[in-house]
Amino acid sequence: MYVLEQSPSSKDRSVLDLAIREQRLLLTDDKDFGELIFARPVSATTGVILMRIPDERAHMAWPRLKILVEHFGSKLMERYVVVEEARFRVRLINPKR
Repeated sequence: MYVLEQSPSSKDRSVLDLAIREQRLLLTDDKDFGELIFARPVSATTGVILMRIPDERAHMAWPRLKILVEHFGSKLMERYVVVEEARFRVRLINPKR
């Protein structure tokens, strides 16, 4: 689902709540989602992937995502992942679960 097409005026909290409710991965370039997901405990029935690849290197985004999915697969759920040009930073959303 592409939120900008479905509901372009949605607030970040509503988008995150939808991803949790529908058990979806959330792919974004908005750092606010990291703050939202760690600001209050949430059910880890989602995963958040934050793309941190500069616009001038945007051609790297899909190949990096492909590597990420091949490496982590279903383990992307319950994790907050930052995708950079040379590395992935992975953090459990709710490590006490």
